[in-house]
Amino acid sequence: MSTATHKLLRGATGDWEMVIGMEIHAQVTSNSKLFSGASTTFGGEPNSHVSLVDAAMPGMLPVINEECVRQAVRTGLGLNAQINLRSVFDRKNYFYPDSPQGYQISQYKSPIVGEGEVVVELDGGRTATIGIERLHLEQDAGKLLHDQSPSMSFVDLNRCGVALMEIVSKPDIRDAEQAKAYVTKLRSILRYLGTCDGDMEKGNLRADVNVSVRKPGAPLGTRCEIKNMNSITFIGQAIEFEARRQIEILEEGGAIDQETRLYDPNKGETRSMRSKEEAHDYRYFPDPDLLPLEFSQAFVDELKAELPELPDQKKTRFVADFGLSAYDASVLVAERESALFYETVLDKLANRARDGKMAANWVINELFGRLNKEGRDITDSPVNAEQLAAIVDLIGEGTISGKIAKDLFEIVWQEGGDPRALVESRGMKQVTDLSAIEKVVDDIIAANPDKAAQVKDKPQSLGWFVGQVMKASGGKANPQSVNDLLKSKLGV
Repeated sequence: MSTATHKLLRGATGDWEMVIGMEIHAQVTSNSKLFSGASTTFGGEPNSHVSLVDAAMPGMLPVINEECVRQAVRTGLGLNAQINLRSVFDRKNYFYPDSPQGYQISQYKSPIVGEGEVVVELDGGRTATIGIERLHLEQDAGKLLHDQSPSMSFVDLNRCGVALMEIVSKPDIRDAEQAKAYVTKLRSILRYLGTCDGDMEKGNLRADVNVSVRKPGAPLGTRCEIKNMNSITFIGQAIEFEARRQIEILEEGGAIDQETRLYDPNKGETRSMRSKEEAHDYRYFPDPDLLPLEFSQAFVDELKAELPELPDQKKTRFVADFGLSAYDASVLVAERESALFYETVLDKLANRARDGKMAANWVINELFGRLNKEGRDITDSPVNAEQLAAIVDLIGEGTISGKIAKDLFEIVWQEGGDPRALVESRGMKQVTDLSAIEKVVDDIIAANPDKAAQVKDKPQSLGWFVGQVMKASGGKANPQSVNDLLKSKLGV
């Protein structure tokens, strides 16, 4: 369980602690479904990606998709979890119109992946370790369309049979901040691995959130499940509302009913959906059409050897190799595309050992700041990695100052072009010739004799003179040269 401090909720009778567990349903990245060859492509015409197996036609038998198995094992390895060499597929029996079989092929007592953990980063440099209970493979259901007719609902089975990884956490999460950080981190790991695209808008990653409350140190309370959450922001809001709802009931002498609830983001509240079923209600039993899934340790070792560098590993390397702060490294590795952009900038630098940290500052502060301001994504950046590396190179080698670099960045953002060619054609080079700077320095000292006299007693006031010289030179004077020259002239 997490050792990080966490948020307690104040009630009329004192403090209350939230206990939260999550079930993340992540759609497996594969070209075909878990037990059929039908396409998993999103957005096709209704019922255009449906095989006879998906439609549960008589006599149709499921055949396991090996790629989905590989993706589940790779995900388990990315979660530092136990990989079970033998697992069993079960039938989870329930009827729903968008599930033509009348049951879901899932895994119950013998999942493909066992216990693991995810370390999440919180505000103030705190961390929390969230335990993973299990990961199992199962089929997704279809989709009911209620807005096509005033008198009936339509069924689209395109999604029916698509492979899902259900990732079940332990009840280690203690507040909404931790819950949001957990989903964010898990989504990042899946995207790095390429096992799920993490697109929550399409429903490719969604969460069921189990919330209960208790007095600190007391036994676990009765939990309620908030179903099908597909927004990290809404997850945080739903947890806060649900916890306060339960506290209010308990403090008034009532009891919490175990149930499934839905979150209404428009009203900012949860509402009852149905009473919560227990596992035995589903009448699980091993699927008679599928043999136990067995593979070798060599198969697992091969997949482990091919894993990409994951966010925590990449963060550690960035801090060690380029002296980045833990926070800056975390920002860069949060999304796979952001980390790739930074590493491409590094590859293009003339001196990455010297300028790697400066490059990180430019990517985070200038590039990400501008992208956020304009609501754009890193994949849609007007300034590419090669152009940004050229700007950093020009600063590192002293060709331009930091101020000129910001002007250059703006030109490249708006107009494009080669930064080096732009510096040449627009006369943006930094002036390093002391004789060219000296007259400006002399004029400013002569115009401010009182301030010049104070510099020996107040050396920090030298910065005012540096600023005046930089301003007078249009930012083209080399700051270090200006600093050295002023110290010489003023006797500091």
